[in-house]
Amino acid sequence: MTIKFSGFGKRYGSVTAVWDLDFEVGTGRVVGLIGPNGAGKSTSLRGLLGLVRPTAGHATVFGRSYGQLKAPARQVGVHMEGVGFETGITGRRHLQICATAAGVSRARVDAVLEQVGLADAARRRLGRYSTGMRQRLGLATALIGDPGLLVLDEPANGLDPEGIRWLRLLLRSFADRGGTVLLSSHQLAELAQTVDEVVIINGRTVFAGSLDALTGHGAHQLEDRYFELVSHA
Repeated sequence: MTIKFSGFGKRYGSVTAVWDLDFEVGTGRVVGLIGPNGAGKSTSLRGLLGLVRPTAGHATVFGRSYGQLKAPARQVGVHMEGVGFETGITGRRHLQICATAAGVSRARVDAVLEQVGLADAARRRLGRYSTGMRQRLGLATALIGDPGLLVLDEPANGLDPEGIRWLRLLLRSFADRGGTVLLSSHQLAELAQTVDEVVIINGRTVFAGSLDALTGHGAHQLEDRYFELVSHA
């Protein structure tokens, strides 16, 4: 099992962000984490990555806490929404720094620039990157260590329709090669075309299972089933 949340809970003072969160993500799967604003998606991802300490329970990757991984960037690729870039450097320089930090060859930089479609913009300073280009650079950053797991927070934000289709194909290819993806998203219609499984949370786990089990083999029904479940949570 690549990811496991067991009774995970987090309180901030008197506010409970999530409680009794339980779900698993198997190897080679693309899993969508969805829920309303304030449902605890970001808290859950941050707890998985060791950025917040749980009040109860635990979350593990590859059978251990993120902090126990010996080479985290080479096992888990991360792109979190809201993480900024140093705007005065180029895309290539940013990835060179990331490659050094991850302990991988700088030759990996050219490979991921090609993979995310930024090879022609590699020498452009990040202050001139569009929102969509920054999303692609975030994915390149996640991929730099050639990890087995991607944890992505709203990776489709800022992408145009062509970019969203490209992202879907990239994630599907990654999973087909044995990789695992956990991504949060608000774009339910697109998510239905991308994921194998869905985890719906609203402070706690509302549903965790295959897309077919949720929608009755009708991916177009994801939005209806989602609102039905969260309204009764």
